[in-house]
Amino acid sequence: VQLQAFGGGLVQAGGSLRLSCTPSGRTDSVTTMGWFRQAPGKERAFVAAVRWRGSPTYYADSVRGRFRISRDSANTFYLQMNSLQPEDTATYYCAADPRDYSRIYREWGYWGQGTLVTVSS
Repeated sequence: VQLQAFGGGLVQAGGSLRLSCTPSGRTDSVTTMGWFRQAPGKERAFVAAVRWRGSPTYYADSVRGRFRISRDSANTFYLQMNSLQPEDTATYYCAADPRDYSRIYREWGYWGQGTLVTVSS
């Protein structure tokens, strides 16, 4: 499974960005799609996940109510990020796995390239 992630950039605090991730290859093996982020000097952390069909969804406490994970009919997955804060600054990674979701990044099998999100205060 190959993952292409897009949509990072620079935004002011309070602003919004939408990340997208397009899986290709053996997508019939994928059960769960997710987003993780990694800030400099920190471990990669769970952000959100969704089952392949589009539900249910799962969120880290730090983003619940501000971020939304979804998919469209073309199997592109999105992370809509609203009310962004400087602490959301990180490289965001799209991930996929044949198993049920996990908040532990080491348990995910497929990764896209990261996309940098920078939130200025």
